[in-house]
Amino acid sequence: MPNARATRLSRRGILAAGGALGLGAVLAACGDDKGKSSASDKGTAAAESGPWSFKDDRGQTAKADRTPSNIVAFVGVAAALHDYGVEVKGVFGPTKTKDGKADVQAGDLDISKVTVLGNEWGQFNIEKYAALTPDLLVSTMFDDAGTLWYVPEESKKKILAVGAPGVGISVYDRQMTEPLQRMLELAKSLGADTTGAKIAQAKKRFEDAAARLRAAAKAKPDIKVLAGSASQDIFYVSGSNLSIDLEYFKALGVNFVEPSPSVLKASGGWFENLSWENVDKYRADVIMMDNRTSAIQPADITEATWKKLPAVKAGQVIARNPEPILSYDKCAPLLEDLAKAIETAKKAG
Repeated sequence: MPNARATRLSRRGILAAGGALGLGAVLAACGDDKGKSSASDKGTAAAESGPWSFKDDRGQTAKADRTPSNIVAFVGVAAALHDYGVEVKGVFGPTKTKDGKADVQAGDLDISKVTVLGNEWGQFNIEKYAALTPDLLVSTMFDDAGTLWYVPEESKKKILAVGAPGVGISVYDRQMTEPLQRMLELAKSLGADTTGAKIAQAKKRFEDAAARLRAAAKAKPDIKVLAGSASQDIFYVSGSNLSIDLEYFKALGVNFVEPSPSVLKASGGWFENLSWENVDKYRADVIMMDNRTSAIQPADITEATWKKLPAVKAGQVIARNPEPILSYDKCAPLLEDLAKAIETAKKAG
């Protein structure tokens, strides 16, 4: 979030700072799809032949004569599908870091085996996209208007004109369990074997982690948690009402710092902007910090006001991914980490 974070309300601004969104952008694009994938990559279940359809979270039904196999997806979606054994051909969104390594949002994807159509907000190479002969385009949605995340609004029509049906999975104003289930349903339609032991174990781990977090929050109801994100000039404090992870954690009993609705209104309900001078506005015992590459990481924050925060001095700062990879395997650790932080936290101020 350091460089591409707009202080005005913007797609990236919304994401970056606070909520479920990512580095200063908000949403962009439309599409709809669901599918079964006959991907030829290892680990991908062979897809059935015959007509395929999937009703997405916009209520639109994507259809194809056969299960899509040339799938292009937002990188986080690709990472989730990979965990279910469904491989994609192309990705867009934060995929590679400046040193060429896999971005945190790429999960376990082998980024050397996918075509990267754009690594930053606003980037989407339509020529490369068309060359993949895509038969499915999938992304998440951070609004209720059907906007496909990281599909540039200005080139949306050209992208959709390539002809691949689109699927949108909503990560807006709902709890994490809902998009997790929807992604699993999409993976199943694309040929994933969702009845195997691996997925069952991952789901049980997630459920156990949820029970642990609920117990931790109940045992220490006075532990206050703040969800933050850092940019060069602004510290963002997220509200818990729109982000899928924070909504779910709150439902499990976590006691969050909550900016007032009137303050959140300027960002569409996502977050409050604080100057670094005012970063101590809220008392927090545990701070969850945005771990996306678009945000400045805690170890790199040089502001004296940050270093004086009780939670920082107590070492009670953990990572948070405001755009969780929607597989049980990747979401379970998020609950475990927060549960551990609350279990071990001491009142910090």
